[in-house]
Amino acid sequence: MLMRTDPFRELDRLAQQLMGPGTWSKPSAMPMDAYREGDEYVVAFDLPGVSADAIDIDVERNMLTVKAERRPVTKADDVQMELSERPLGVFSRQIVLADSLDTEHIKADYDAGVLTLRIPIAERAKPRKISIGVGTGPKQISG
Repeated sequence: MLMRTDPFRELDRLAQQLMGPGTWSKPSAMPMDAYREGDEYVVAFDLPGVSADAIDIDVERNMLTVKAERRPVTKADDVQMELSERPLGVFSRQIVLADSLDTEHIKADYDAGVLTLRIPIAERAKPRKISIGVGTGPKQISG
């Protein structure tokens, strides 16, 4: 149901760690999990330290885009940074959604640094029984 849009994501992640924070024109990738739970797909993104108002979710046709920005924490003038390993900047992920998913009813929750999207499976894609009609006997063609 989901397709990866970037097969070289691990190389990008490594390169971005070496080159610095992501920008709006070249965002960093964010880790995610995707799985099916009943009649919906669940996609969870790790966004620790990102406030909910810094997250942007868009769907255009079957392309889901999640962008987030982790901003630096303002510090007092007398603070001297000893170690800074948490990445700052812009993070983004695009996922191609299958036509069998209902993009009109996506639900988003953000808790404890995890953005969770629940995407229902469209009714037309759910399994269903097909009834078989039984004829009333042989038919004669008159002409």
